[in-house]
Amino acid sequence: MGSSRAKVQRAARREKIEEIRRVQAARERRNKIIAWTASLVIVSGAVAGSWYLMDRTASQNEAKKQAAASPVKGEKSFEDLGRNHVTTPVDYKMSPAAGGDHNPAWMNCNGDVYEQEIDETNAVHSLEHGAVWITYSDKAAGKDVNALKSKVQKTPYTLMSPYADQLSAITLSAWGKQLNVDSASDGRIEKFLDKYVQGQQTPEPGAACTGGVSA
Repeated sequence: MGSSRAKVQRAARREKIEEIRRVQAARERRNKIIAWTASLVIVSGAVAGSWYLMDRTASQNEAKKQAAASPVKGEKSFEDLGRNHVTTPVDYKMSPAAGGDHNPAWMNCNGDVYEQEIDETNAVHSLEHGAVWITYSDKAAGKDVNALKSKVQKTPYTLMSPYADQLSAITLSAWGKQLNVDSASDGRIEKFLDKYVQGQQTPEPGAACTGGVSA
């Protein structure tokens, strides 16, 4: 009798243990499924985020390319400009000059501001190196001249000087490009500098703007 009761108890314990194991196994399977699902969601989110960032970056790069290709409103372009080194005066087809034959020496253009007119043939050589030359006539207001001087002094590959024989108050010239404005507050000035200081139009990108001549 005692033996039968013991067998029944052992069988019950085994059944209980098996039930516990089944419950634990079911719990482990459920936890694995939850973990796999969470991992899949995370990976999917990461992939989607990566594609979003890649697409956004591509869109931003495309926008920058389009901006670089678009001319600044009102700018003039000049083509077929000579690049010979000469030591004689040059009869430029625009005033101030925005490219053409020029002196073998360039004007220093590392944010240099000149108080007197400079030799145009030296300035054109600076344009060949990717500089922007800002000139002003007596039509320019004093506050505008001072504002432009401050901007130039902070901007490598620029130079500034007075230039009496120009129609506008202020002129910005890069190699093959030119923009006339009336005041230093004109927003196109910053756009012209951003676009043409060492811009794609530069015949000799990276060439020096120091070690040349100064007035």
